[in-house]
Amino acid sequence: MPSSRSNRLKSHRLLFPAACLYAAIALPLSMATILAGWSWTPGLAGSHHGHEMIFGFALAVIAGYTLGPQPARWLFPLFGLWLAARLGYALAPGFWLSQLLSPTFALLLAWRVVPRFNAAKKWRNRMLVPLMLALCGLPLLWLLLGITPLPGATVLLHTGVVLLLLLMTFMSGRLIAPAVAGTLEKRGITQEARVQPRIEAALILMLGAAALAVLLPLPSWLSGPLLLAAGVLILVRTLRWRLWLCPERPDLLGLAVGTLWLGIGAGGFGIALMLNQGPSALLHLITVGALGTLTIGVMLRLHYHATRRQPPPVGLLLITLGAVALAALPRLAAGPSPWDAPTLLWAAAGAWSLAYAVTASALLFHR
Repeated sequence: MPSSRSNRLKSHRLLFPAACLYAAIALPLSMATILAGWSWTPGLAGSHHGHEMIFGFALAVIAGYTLGPQPARWLFPLFGLWLAARLGYALAPGFWLSQLLSPTFALLLAWRVVPRFNAAKKWRNRMLVPLMLALCGLPLLWLLLGITPLPGATVLLHTGVVLLLLLMTFMSGRLIAPAVAGTLEKRGITQEARVQPRIEAALILMLGAAALAVLLPLPSWLSGPLLLAAGVLILVRTLRWRLWLCPERPDLLGLAVGTLWLGIGAGGFGIALMLNQGPSALLHLITVGALGTLTIGVMLRLHYHATRRQPPPVGLLLITLGAVALAALPRLAAGPSPWDAPTLLWAAAGAWSLAYAVTASALLFHR
């Protein structure tokens, strides 16, 4: 009789390509809905666009990375729920069932993932428990918008961005630091700055407090300086890894570029809040530059390690991560009134779609 382990599937092999294909398709549809007046995907316009970026795409990548091997009888229904949530929300965001599917997926994901982090001994590792609960709980708060006196959609989206910022900051450090140390040790170089626990602890506290301040919402003179200080610390931590000593590891260099996007985006977000300016353009340094670079870097790194026991090809990384940069910069240049610059928005959407279409192709066909 086959063991239960033999019936387990690696979650990333299903969820990573699906997330990439959704990212490649959803953004051009969003632009067409807003700029060309298409009416059949209303769930990709306005604040719904941010909803799908965080609760649709990002949660799918998080699920693929954190779930690990799962029984097929559990993984396929969960994936079907995610897919139904995306289709339902894009086509009919106001329908009660469409609104219910995303929170259901998020809560089931938390139920499956959170116990895996409970065994951690250090508080810095255990913080993944409340962080995952918070991220997976935001879709439920979104469901309750208009029913109870909760913060508005913009506040929830900004809170989601800060929580993603914290998750990406934590996970990128845990990926990059040991890999850089191992690479340098093979060449006889000692890497002193690895996880950098003091900086990591400060980042967890700062970004956690900033997320709470944005959610409540508290005055921007509280959240703004916290985000600015966190951005500076992220940049300092990245420089201390000395990644310029690892030119033979383009996958690590790509992840480092993602952390630079994180630091610049966090600092820019903080400055915008301190100046009481709309942060929408600067937020895309995090949601496009950092999220795009880090998700693609992690997905390709995990895929090529699992299938070929080697880093992703240099050319593939240059195309995908370069396209992400070409998506982030035009969106930043479009400024706080992006609909006045449709050419820049279409350029950003095209570059983003290219990055994820190429990534999806690599995940599906390069074995």
